[in-house]
Amino acid sequence: MLGRVQINNLNLIQGPLPSVENYFLFIGRGAGKNEGALVTMNQQTDLAAVLGSEDSNLKKQVAAARLNSGQNWNACVIPLAAEATWAEAVDFAVERVSVEAVVVTDPVASASELEAMQAKAESIMAKYMRPLFFIPCSRGPLPTETWGTFTAALAAITQGLACDQVNPVATVWGAELGTYAGRLANSAVTVADSPMRVATGALVGAWAERPKDKDGRILDMSVLDALDKARWSVPQWYPDYPGVYWGDGNVLDVPGGDFQTIENLRVVQKAMRSVYPLAVARIADRALNSTPASMEAAKMYFARPLREMSRSRKVLGQVFPGEIEPPADDAIGITWPTKYSVVIDMTVRPYNCPKSITCNILLDLTNYG
Repeated sequence: MLGRVQINNLNLIQGPLPSVENYFLFIGRGAGKNEGALVTMNQQTDLAAVLGSEDSNLKKQVAAARLNSGQNWNACVIPLAAEATWAEAVDFAVERVSVEAVVVTDPVASASELEAMQAKAESIMAKYMRPLFFIPCSRGPLPTETWGTFTAALAAITQGLACDQVNPVATVWGAELGTYAGRLANSAVTVADSPMRVATGALVGAWAERPKDKDGRILDMSVLDALDKARWSVPQWYPDYPGVYWGDGNVLDVPGGDFQTIENLRVVQKAMRSVYPLAVARIADRALNSTPASMEAAKMYFARPLREMSRSRKVLGQVFPGEIEPPADDAIGITWPTKYSVVIDMTVRPYNCPKSITCNILLDLTNYG
C-alpha cells in the first residue's frame, strides 16, 4: 500500500445569512416610463427619470416612502402598463428579486382583491420558500361622502377576512401608503418595532392640515379609530403633543391570532428566512442524528438566527434590546417522527412593549412634621 494524503474543504455554514428585510417592491399604474420593467432605486434616484415627469399615485407613494425611510433606503418598483395586473407583476418580480413586502399602490375596492393577495403570498411561500406580506391601500374619501359613509365603505371591504399576510392601509390625506411603507423600512429601527413607536419621530410630509368631509367636518380621531377597528392601518395624533404619528400596523389575522400586528409577523418571517438555508444545508447530513450529542449540537446550530436576532447593545447605560428575547434552553425542540425525517420546533419570543400607558398620580397629604 502506498501512503496517501487527502485534504478536504469542509463548509460549516458559518457565513452571514441572506437578509431582505426593509427591501420592498412597489407596484402600480400611472408611471410614464419603464412600464413592465423592474426598476431599482434609492435615496439618490431621480424619480422623474425612472417613473416619468407626470404625477401618479405610484410616484407619490414611492416619494413618501423615501421621505419617511431615513438613511440607506433601497426599493424596487414595477410600473404597470394599463392592461397589466399586480399579480402578473409579482410573478415577474419573484423570478428576479427577493423582497420583504409588496406595496400595491392601486387602491383595492373589494374583499376578493385582498384575498387574492393572501393567496399570492401563500403560493410564493409554497413555490419559492419566501415568506412575504402585502401592503395594499384603500381609495380616498369622495367629495360626496361624509366620514361616516367613508368608514362604512372601508369596513365592508375587510369585514370577515382572514388574511394574515395582508396589511391594508387606509387613505385619508393621500400619502399614507408610502409613508407607512417608509416607516416600516426605516433602518434606524428593527422589524420588531411597531410603526406606532413615537420615538421613531413624527410622520414626514404634509400632515398639519386635516381633511374635511362633504359637510365640512374636520377629520378627528374618532374617524381614525373607526378605521383602525375595521383593521385598516391609519395615522394618529396625541392631544397637545406636536406631530402626527402612526397607529398599529393592522394585519387581517383572525381574532385571537398571533399575527394581528405587523411587528409579530415580521419577526417570525425573518426567522423563517434565516433558518431555511440552515435546514437545507443539513439535508442527508449524518452529523444530524438522534444521538444526544448530535441533538445538542443541532439545537445550537438551529438557534443561530434566534441568537443573532436577540443581540442587544448598551449605550450610556441604556440597553437597546434586540428584536426578540434571547432563546431559552427550550426554544429549540427536535423530534424524529421517522428514521429519515426530523421536525425542528423554534420559539420566537418578542419583548413586552407598551401601546397603552396609564399613569396614576397620587396625592400624599401625610403630615411628616
